[in-house]
Amino acid sequence: MTTLATLALVGSGLGVAVTATLAAVFIRDPTKGMVQTTHHMEQLPQVMTGRYVALTALALGATFYGNMAVIAFLFAVFAFLGFADATIYSRAGRPAFKHLIAGCTALVVTVLAIAAIYQTGAPI
Repeated sequence: MTTLATLALVGSGLGVAVTATLAAVFIRDPTKGMVQTTHHMEQLPQVMTGRYVALTALALGATFYGNMAVIAFLFAVFAFLGFADATIYSRAGRPAFKHLIAGCTALVVTVLAIAAIYQTGAPI
């Protein structure tokens, strides 16, 4: 592995650690998480816009790259997001069907990508 690749992996690992730490803060105390990340409820719609653009870019990149393992992993994460949102909204007594459908649709893509890996012996 080259020095640059090693540095990229270290940077990626640090990004994982920071993101996981923030996730843990939000899990324990969402209000503290909002303060610590300097997010504000008033700007949440704009923040969500950025998130959806970023998720679209990730899906587009995975699709163009064409690696079934990358697609399976990414869409498994998308399925988790859909199911997590559906659970949150359902528990709050709000409509959750669109999030449930999004989770199921992403799960179908995940299963298809995994099946393609096994069917073709594609590299993981």
